[in-house]
Amino acid sequence: MSAGPLIGMVAGEISGDRLGAGLIRALRHHFPAARFEGVGGDAMQAEGLHSLHSMERLAVMGLVEPLKRLPELLRMRRQLRAHFHQRRPTLFVGIDAPDFNLGLERGLRRAGIRTAHYVSPSVWAWRQGRIHKIARAVDHMLVLLPFEAEFYQRHGVPVTWVGHPLADELPLVPDTAGARRELGLPAAARVLALLPGSRRGEIEQLGPLFLDTLARCREQLPGLCCVLPAANAARRAQLDALLATRPALDVQVLDGQSHRAMAAADAVLLASGTSALEAMLLKKPMVVAYRTGRITHAVVSRMLRVPYVALPNLLAGRELVQELLQDCARVDTLSAAVLRALGDACARAELVAEFEVLHRGLRRPASERAAEALAQLITASR
Repeated sequence: MSAGPLIGMVAGEISGDRLGAGLIRALRHHFPAARFEGVGGDAMQAEGLHSLHSMERLAVMGLVEPLKRLPELLRMRRQLRAHFHQRRPTLFVGIDAPDFNLGLERGLRRAGIRTAHYVSPSVWAWRQGRIHKIARAVDHMLVLLPFEAEFYQRHGVPVTWVGHPLADELPLVPDTAGARRELGLPAAARVLALLPGSRRGEIEQLGPLFLDTLARCREQLPGLCCVLPAANAARRAQLDALLATRPALDVQVLDGQSHRAMAAADAVLLASGTSALEAMLLKKPMVVAYRTGRITHAVVSRMLRVPYVALPNLLAGRELVQELLQDCARVDTLSAAVLRALGDACARAELVAEFEVLHRGLRRPASERAAEALAQLITASR
């Protein structure tokens, strides 16, 4: 029996690791003997990926932190490029992490290796000139959101809208009572989930702010319970150290279990990103916050071409959930917004109905559709 295709993959953070794991499972239905190597986290490795580097080293944010780590990141990319030049995978798939992966994909494609990219960078939102770099780097783009496919079609880049795997995975009606039982939370309590991000820099920027916001909210709601999922062991250590500076603040820290934490909650305070989509799919009122370095903010804000940053708002084309960014993300503004999200039953019902419509629109089977598109590339390359 001949060996299955060798497929290279690189994911740069937790959300990409989850997507990559689902993609590996779906690709095995087409190619049972396929081999996978590159960079991934625990989920991708559990599905059989041989990871050549720690994924944690790619999880950088903003403009300044990547510059500080630039020599290491460039060295890692050179090593991966040399590895794949030698190994000659049938297909290379970059999963998100566009600043790292697009350069790698371009070099591999020049060497005659087919490339695909899974999860569009926010090229439709800012730095739209990157579309030309993307067109040179990839044979096919896999996107999660419908408006992204329209953008690539306008620019002549082969694209498939696959839907979002989380919309397939998460139920239309969350089991809030079951999640609370599993986490040992009182059935009748008010519960707030805090998700300050999965990267070190995000915890540094938002962790203290979110905990201070919780303390302010408890002045109005003394019985408010709080769950705080840690994305991995490194983030758990970072959060534990932060909470040690606030010994009077009662918070239930979880290892992973972000979906369970949000399912159990009445409202969520979160960092802008994938978690906003997750909270929408779990039908939870949310407050979206973000802070980054001032240099990064000054550069990015001048390039933005969309009115919102939160995915629920982008999908709806209007502000469904409140966004408090940069200098607007303060304890007073965040606590007021969280208390409204916890207390307004009528607004909650309307929001849940809107979220259900959006959820249904994103349901495909995403991993399977992505695998089908990639299987065509693999078959054409063999």
